[in-house]
Amino acid sequence: MGEVNNFNQIEIISMSKCKCRGIQKGKIIDEDDISLSIAKTIQDAEDEANLKIHSAYVTIPGKYITIVQNSIMKEVKDKYAGISVKDVGASIMQVKDIEVPEGKVIIDIVPECFILDNGEKVQDPVGGLSSNFTLQAQVILADKDYIKKMTSIFKKAGIELDGMVPITLAERNLVLDRNELNDNIMLLDVGAGNIEIGVFEGNKFIYTNTIPLGGDTIRRDIEIVLNISSEEADKLKRQYGLALKSFIDNDNDIFLNTYKGETKNKTIKSSELIEIIEARIEEMFSLINKDIINQGIKQRINNVVLTGQGITNINKSDVAGKIALNIPVKIATGRLISTIKPSYRTVYSLVRYVASKPFSKSVASTIDVTSDENIFKTILERIKEFFYS
Repeated sequence: MGEVNNFNQIEIISMSKCKCRGIQKGKIIDEDDISLSIAKTIQDAEDEANLKIHSAYVTIPGKYITIVQNSIMKEVKDKYAGISVKDVGASIMQVKDIEVPEGKVIIDIVPECFILDNGEKVQDPVGGLSSNFTLQAQVILADKDYIKKMTSIFKKAGIELDGMVPITLAERNLVLDRNELNDNIMLLDVGAGNIEIGVFEGNKFIYTNTIPLGGDTIRRDIEIVLNISSEEADKLKRQYGLALKSFIDNDNDIFLNTYKGETKNKTIKSSELIEIIEARIEEMFSLINKDIINQGIKQRINNVVLTGQGITNINKSDVAGKIALNIPVKIATGRLISTIKPSYRTVYSLVRYVASKPFSKSVASTIDVTSDENIFKTILERIKEFFYS
């Protein structure tokens, strides 16, 4: 939970988390478990901040998203006074007027750029002297059934949905550095159970999807192949995390403490462990490569940026990615990324994305002050107007 201060910076009010077994690989498998986990997380956040939360923004996996590119021309109401906020607002309402396929629903509009009548491209046209302007934007559609399920789940937890945002779209401004924000980039967020793919051409959001593999997949591979406990598999993954066997310095012996075989004692070489990790990471990048080739967008990607706890602690994963994709790959070095705990990066990105959404009104969630302190009363209002460029 965060708010925008007077310097347009995000201040964190509270953070909380709770384990949830109701979603696996992005699929909803137990609605009640998810609702209970949400309610517990919200309760912890409320207790920490002494506030009452009624609504929230939520991320949505890429596999439920369809991106439609659209552009419209808008006549300026008073060309001598310049382009007004109302002109821009009307253009955003107009650009979302598309034929929505059955089973889909619009969840977001992402303005890419505004083109003035002299051909100049700008991010914020307000005040510009132009008789008309063209808005180029992405209309974000989501699977209607998934939205219905999530709305129901949150209602059971006593929370209304303010909006849903694709994960990589929310993370883009946190994970990428300034040069990358203007480049043709594929952002890969490798989590515990999923890989989120987001492809951007500068400000243009062109593709997103979800691959149902992640850090937990690697841990399970180690557990099953070596016949050891889940806890020891996770420890070995973190201790010996290396994506390519060819980079081994010393092929050490590893004693398996929880080996379940008949001998009860077993020692392996570290190369055997790394082979398991290498095979799964190779498969991950192979599936990503296949996906972007099938979409016809691979040739448009200049660089790949890796983030997420599922892979960034595995050494040489960027090198493995470059070999598999034949595109330069690097670990994310965004300016703010090192200041946020890895487990909170996605939700922090979501707060930043929502708060800085250009030309938006009413972006705040509904939060009540439950204490007698007045400090929050002016900053946690239901209606906030942000007109950031």
